[in-house]
Amino acid sequence: MTDETVQTGGFSDQFQSSYGPSWLTIKEILALHEKQLERFGGPAGLRDSGALESVLNRARNKWEYEGADLAMLGAAHAYGIARNHPFVDGNKRAAFVSMMLLLRKNGVKFAPPQTEATKIMLEVAAGNIGEEGLARWIRDNWPKTAD
Repeated sequence: MTDETVQTGGFSDQFQSSYGPSWLTIKEILALHEKQLERFGGPAGLRDSGALESVLNRARNKWEYEGADLAMLGAAHAYGIARNHPFVDGNKRAAFVSMMLLLRKNGVKFAPPQTEATKIMLEVAAGNIGEEGLARWIRDNWPKTAD
């Protein structure tokens, strides 16, 4: 894997900036995960870099081939990290924070109640809520626009 692949999840920065949503990079997700471990504790380490890379590629494929909206792209990130466990510890936290960052990078000030966010991520990680259900929850908690 080249340095560019590690930083961009297999896609070039030129493609990233010229078309579609602003995507997360592996480097960003690793930094988010590290900050969460510093704040909440837990053993550090990336257990499976391929699992993390597949999360990013899956979201891009959903955009390219399914025309997925931002809620689905956020759900793809969170679901993939929560279910694939790319990290030694902190997968649910990394999943939620990655979803939040993707939405924020794309102009969505997503801020669901903390208790609901915790509950949904526990349900996703346990396999009780799928990717579509998580996307529906994101849409249900989408920020209201002023009329």
